[in-house]
Amino acid sequence: MKESFFESVWRVFIENGGLKLMLRGVGNTVIIAVLAVLIGVVLGSVCAMIKVSDSKNPLMVVLKALVGVYITVIRGTPLMVQLLFTYFGMFALVMRDNPNKALIIAIIVFGINSGAYVAEIIRSGILAVDVGQTEAGRSLGLSSRTTMLRIVLPQAIKNIIPALGNEFIMLIKDSSLASAITVVEMTKRAQSLVAKFYLALPIYLILALFYLVLTSLAAQLMKVIEKRLRKSDNR
Repeated sequence: MKESFFESVWRVFIENGGLKLMLRGVGNTVIIAVLAVLIGVVLGSVCAMIKVSDSKNPLMVVLKALVGVYITVIRGTPLMVQLLFTYFGMFALVMRDNPNKALIIAIIVFGINSGAYVAEIIRSGILAVDVGQTEAGRSLGLSSRTTMLRIVLPQAIKNIIPALGNEFIMLIKDSSLASAITVVEMTKRAQSLVAKFYLALPIYLILALFYLVLTSLAAQLMKVIEKRLRKSDNR
């Protein structure tokens, strides 16, 4: 007698330990997303400040050109291609004997990819801050750099928290691509279960639910952060 959908789910995830296997993959998924978004925010902030700078210094002109190329290339090529190129090309020899090679490369690539998008998010946030804030900082004798770091950038970050939250959620979902370079995260775990039990539909449905739970938790976390920032503004 053919088993029902729910019987298949019970057999794979409860009787045969599929749930524990999936939960082990959650760790790498979260690690990739969290570290990548941190790299992306730092890298994106630096790139955004370079792009909005009006300095005519030759070094700054060169940096602006490099940042422009970086953002164009990263945003203009698929993330999967970036992962494969880095895994089989740039880091193939450098990290050949590192047991965590795939995970480290995934974090770096996702972080660099995120940085290009975060740079544009932060740049738009900086431009949205009233120019009077910059003029006020300069009138107090602050340098352009200090004004940007202490006055403009903090306000810009508060304005773009929702957009950064969306970027974090995208990273959680896109982390599934890391399975292509052998990173054992949730999608890779699900693929191993499919190969063992030949039950693609129930297994991938549970995988989708795992991602839905993680992204929902991330969305709630960003809402809490946004509310706290609003409260601090009202004090």
